[in-house]
Amino acid sequence: MRRRLVEGVADTHTATDPARNISPGELLPIGRRFRIVLVLGFLAALGPLTIDMYLPSLPTITADLHASAAAVQLTLTGTLAGLAFGQLLIGPLSDAVGRRLPLLAGIAVHVLASVLCVFAPNLTVLGTLRVLQGLGAAAAAVIAMAMVRDLFDGNAAARLFSRLVLVIGVAPILAPTVGGLVLGRTSWRGVFVVLAGAGVAIMVAAALVLPETLPRAARRNEGVRGTARDYGRLFTDRVYVGLVLVAGLAMAALFAYVSGSSYVFQDEYGLSEQQFALVFAGGAVGLIGATQFNVRLLRRWTPQRILGRSLLAGLGFGLVLLATAATGFGGLAGVLVPLWLVLTTVGLAMPNAPALALSRHGEAAGTAAALLGAVQFGVGAAAAPVVGMLGVGALAMAVVVFGGMLAATVVCFVVVRPHRLPVEPPEPAVALAH
Repeated sequence: MRRRLVEGVADTHTATDPARNISPGELLPIGRRFRIVLVLGFLAALGPLTIDMYLPSLPTITADLHASAAAVQLTLTGTLAGLAFGQLLIGPLSDAVGRRLPLLAGIAVHVLASVLCVFAPNLTVLGTLRVLQGLGAAAAAVIAMAMVRDLFDGNAAARLFSRLVLVIGVAPILAPTVGGLVLGRTSWRGVFVVLAGAGVAIMVAAALVLPETLPRAARRNEGVRGTARDYGRLFTDRVYVGLVLVAGLAMAALFAYVSGSSYVFQDEYGLSEQQFALVFAGGAVGLIGATQFNVRLLRRWTPQRILGRSLLAGLGFGLVLLATAATGFGGLAGVLVPLWLVLTTVGLAMPNAPALALSRHGEAAGTAAALLGAVQFGVGAAAAPVVGMLGVGALAMAVVVFGGMLAATVVCFVVVRPHRLPVEPPEPAVALAH
């Protein structure tokens, strides 16, 4: 079925040689493939952009709306919850009606919610609108992943996820910096004006560049019962569920950093909003660099091996972070260095866990991507307020970061057992938009 796949690019799939295990997307012309990958990256970046751009303004929102730090952090939790729940709905919908229509409708919801956030009179309204923002961004996140699965398999998918994270990584680098600059010129409400503009630009790019990657013959029009059956089948796959949990727990470590970092570095260590943006960007550089190094590692090692080794390394760095945060050893550098190293290992795990998980269920890629994304952002949503409840200090952040890495490593080696998974040999000859 997938070898005659894509409406609008179907002609490129007729020459696929199954014996060479070339993914359909790799037969696209390099220029067109590059444009598709770039826009898919922008889609996947919409969620992180929505989350990260207003991080420097959290203390300002706390003061302006007369709320507690924990209450303001719940607006971040609301966004993550919207991202998680929205994917569970939109993933199966995209399996039934195709990818483009739910994608464009979801981004439109995000733009509308961003505009309304500008006029939010209190924290309750802002939190509600942040949930709607998350729901809209969920369409971009889950459909980007489903399109990757429509077009790519195995190592090729892992390479593409690495490339997508490169584009996604621009969001954590630029978003807090842009947020800090906006705060320097206007209030925190201006951040949502910028988010609305970014949503419009991404929607236009998606409409112009992305084809429909799910042909009518491959759509699953079985209604609620069929969706329930697909989810039930996914939950019976031990390895898939384990990989989804690994991805979610690694995301929990990442979002513990995201939710707690502005308070730790601005309140505890006295950094300005602009200095915090630079520190945050440093962590993003490590994350991005690791995802791109992953492309080179895939030429020598399998995704299974890289995933296991990166989690073990992340667990070790997380333990160092916990020790320095608890003792105060090394001051700011004592927290930053092991924290950045943990983020680097997360950058190695992030492309490989989803690629391995989605490779097991190509017949329901939207639903499989939805569950994966929902768990990632759902666990992240649960981790964010835990940091606030523990005290929003360096130690609280370190406890949750270490806990996420510990749980991810245990699930990987006890449930997934990566050393027992079928191995696809590395294929250095295949390039993806290098």
